[in-house]
Amino acid sequence: MTDETRVRFLAAIAAQLPAERLVEAHLFPAIRQGGMESGVAVLAVERTDEPSAEAPPAEPVGAPESVESGESSSEDDGVVSESAAELGAVQPAATATRRYTVFSARYRHTLKGPERGKWEVGVTEEADAPLLTIDAVVRGVQRRSGDADEIVRLSGDEVRALVAVKQ
Repeated sequence: MTDETRVRFLAAIAAQLPAERLVEAHLFPAIRQGGMESGVAVLAVERTDEPSAEAPPAEPVGAPESVESGESSSEDDGVVSESAAELGAVQPAATATRRYTVFSARYRHTLKGPERGKWEVGVTEEADAPLLTIDAVVRGVQRRSGDADEIVRLSGDEVRALVAVKQ
């Protein structure tokens, strides 16, 4: 994929997704076959329903049963100990992992023939996952395809900078 094609592809993606929420893009090498060029990208976008990091948890997690049932021991006279309060402030690991909406994007560019210059782009929402999972899937796809070419990983800021140059 030439730099010009890459920027054109990213600009088409940015036109369909909120570019300000794009976290990273993984661009696979383009494939040229029979007068056509096609390419694929995997994108991670911040979710709009992601809970705020500043918001306290709805309920204490890991509080002792005696505190939950209203019982008190003679040691603390009904006052929650510091360690129990700290446990209540800690969120479980499952909610601490931030998840992103995963999109796949494909382009098809006609290089030869009567429809020369035709450009098609499609963006599809696929799933939601943490960034580590997205990276693992991208590496797995690359390994299974046997493609020796490197997948280009761009941060959201890099994508926005490239698209701004195009405009």
